[in-house]
Amino acid sequence: MLAYFKNFVFMLGILCIMAGIFGLSYTYNIDHRTAESLSAYCRIDFQSSFTETGKLEGAVLSLWDYRYDDAHLEPRAVLYTDGNAWDMAAAVKQLSPKDRQNERIAVGEDADNDAHPYQNENKLFVEMPRSSLQAIKKAETIRFRFYYDNGQTIDLPLNGPDMEYWKAQLR
Repeated sequence: MLAYFKNFVFMLGILCIMAGIFGLSYTYNIDHRTAESLSAYCRIDFQSSFTETGKLEGAVLSLWDYRYDDAHLEPRAVLYTDGNAWDMAAAVKQLSPKDRQNERIAVGEDADNDAHPYQNENKLFVEMPRSSLQAIKKAETIRFRFYYDNGQTIDLPLNGPDMEYWKAQLR
């Protein structure tokens, strides 16, 4: 009986170790994923604004990144257009899964309808410098870089459709 119990405890321990290794490697790979473009890595939204006379007034980029770790976005970003760099101050916010659930309940949405129920939601909002808007219109390549407080830097280009969308927003 004692030998059976020892074997059971041993097997349970091995099972817990295996589950922990799998879980740790899975969450690490999600938080340190690779992508070929910014929109493949995270959700982005680029919107422009115009004056009443139709003159381009500005543009804002919003970015949502979902991660298992607690790393926070730093309030800075860099836009590169054909090698020219624009450093920008950003507004950032992190919501835990519980915070997102409470926010959904407060606005009357279905709290259980969350595509990322166990991940932290990191939001970055940045107003593009006016001097960069003309460069975006003419750019062959556009890259965007943002930072996490754990030392991770995300630096990715826009893909073709996203670059055309940004340019169309500025016309």
